[in-house]
Amino acid sequence: MRRVADGCEAPRRQPARGRARTPSRLRATPVVRQRRRSRVKDLLRRKGFRSLLIGQGVSALGDWMGTIALMVLVSQETGSSTAVGGILVLRLIPAAVAGPLAARLAQRWDRRRTMLTMDLVRAGIVAVVPLVSALWWAYLWAFMLELASLAFLPARDASIPELAGDDLPVANGLVLGSSYGTIPLGAAAFALAAALTHVHIGIPGAWSANFALAFWIDAVTFLISFAFVRGIADLGRGRRADGAPVEGGLGSPRTFTEALHIPLIRAVIPATLTAALGVGALFSLGIVFVRDLLGATNAEFGAMIALFGVGAVGGLGLLSRRREADLLVTVRTGVAAQGIVIVVFSLAPTLAGAFLGAVGFGGAAAFTLAAGMSALQSRLEDEERVLAFTVFHVVIRGGLSLAALGAGIAADLVGGVSWPLVGHLEPERMVLFCAGALVFVSAGFVRESAPEQPARREAWRVRLHRH
Repeated sequence: MRRVADGCEAPRRQPARGRARTPSRLRATPVVRQRRRSRVKDLLRRKGFRSLLIGQGVSALGDWMGTIALMVLVSQETGSSTAVGGILVLRLIPAAVAGPLAARLAQRWDRRRTMLTMDLVRAGIVAVVPLVSALWWAYLWAFMLELASLAFLPARDASIPELAGDDLPVANGLVLGSSYGTIPLGAAAFALAAALTHVHIGIPGAWSANFALAFWIDAVTFLISFAFVRGIADLGRGRRADGAPVEGGLGSPRTFTEALHIPLIRAVIPATLTAALGVGALFSLGIVFVRDLLGATNAEFGAMIALFGVGAVGGLGLLSRRREADLLVTVRTGVAAQGIVIVVFSLAPTLAGAFLGAVGFGGAAAFTLAAGMSALQSRLEDEERVLAFTVFHVVIRGGLSLAALGAGIAADLVGGVSWPLVGHLEPERMVLFCAGALVFVSAGFVRESAPEQPARREAWRVRLHRH
């Protein structure tokens, strides 16, 4: 039985076939919302967790700034959408795999020392990227950067339970927000750096000063993260103060596949995946789309990415007004809206139209992902929420990578087409149009399957606690 004190209703009998499903099953009640706000405040009062969150937020901002700079550099060198997508794959796939594969090792490492070392290593890696103006050099250090992240991310994720205590589910949500919510801020920072006069930094064969500045700011953000992590007490090797082993955070691999047995996770994951696919396709093709087809500058491309953040604020505001809405219906609506926006964006004839599309896309994506997170937070018990956010974390990064590479390859291989009503579509427009249509159709798959039998669900929990 769900506890009423947790703000969740007790399970109800499955409705008869053909009868409308009770909408209150997934409603985020006022009690749940008030409780969530209180828990966030309590978490931020914890010095250790607050230091980790601030440090990660700052370094994530710089990280996305560097990622966008790498995308622009590769695009200028090759003109290939596949090459641009390859940068995203190098940046995201190792991070997605890091948690499930390396978290057990992180249990044996001194986490604080590992994070401090990797922050210094990553700062050095990013600082040398602008020194040689060559494609192989950019790919080499992008890969090396993610190898360092393979060590850093499991140590960070495994530290969250020690720093968050009983508020682990909310802490996971805040860490995810610091990772992905800084995308528009990083894009805006790159736009400012790209707007500088193109001058040389005085080193033969190096990138111009505006690109060098973007990478060096990224390096500084890793040093800021180092300073905040250094202020956290020794995290040790995965045991609480009472000596009990810590349950895994975002990266715990113990029962990752078992999380897919939870009906609600199976309902939310399609929306999460399609939202990530849409973002990945836009990131991979967006730079070629706005620069080559619409004649935008690097600064204008950065501004377009930043407008995703403006739209995201609006999407979150709209979601907050849907107080009594069925969360799965809300997720389904967001996915459908995101698909429509991508289709319209692909047909934008001017840069101003693309800017408006970016605002709409940011709003739809944030609306969808936040509604999915709310569903997981309000419907699942503590250990299930941890697993749910593990899946959420990996699916987003994996979806971004697959979409970025797939969209880039498709745009490079296919030619333009002429369709009725819309006329001639360049390869980038056609791929974005099809991606939007796919996202729209996938909205129909966002539905919760039949609840598991109580006995089966109890057996799942027994397996969870034995690991």
